[in-house]
Amino acid sequence: MELYTPVLWLAGLAAGFAVFSVAVSTLTGPARYNRARLDSYECGIDPTPQPVGGGRFPVKYYTVAMTFIIFDVEIMFLVPWAVYFDQLQWFGFFAVVLFLFNITIAYAYEWRRGGLDWD
Repeated sequence: MELYTPVLWLAGLAAGFAVFSVAVSTLTGPARYNRARLDSYECGIDPTPQPVGGGRFPVKYYTVAMTFIIFDVEIMFLVPWAVYFDQLQWFGFFAVVLFLFNITIAYAYEWRRGGLDWD
């Protein structure tokens, strides 16, 4: 437990700083609310009106961003494996083959559904 004491102190200090910052900003910050401040902001242009009932909202940007995150996490798992490849031997090899197989299935599914087509 002695080795974890500095880590726990640092985590407590970070959490305390976060709570303190939020509390002080709500107490000292201005509380002047008006219609322009509460309105949504789209790069200085008035927001486009939404059709009655909501309408469809394009989510293509978000699916591309999620795809990037998935493949970024994949690389994050593959780099340590490549560094310690000699020490992991066959267990590490089969674990990464199984991992890549799962990622390949997800990649093929998204490709087939058109998630990688940029319109």
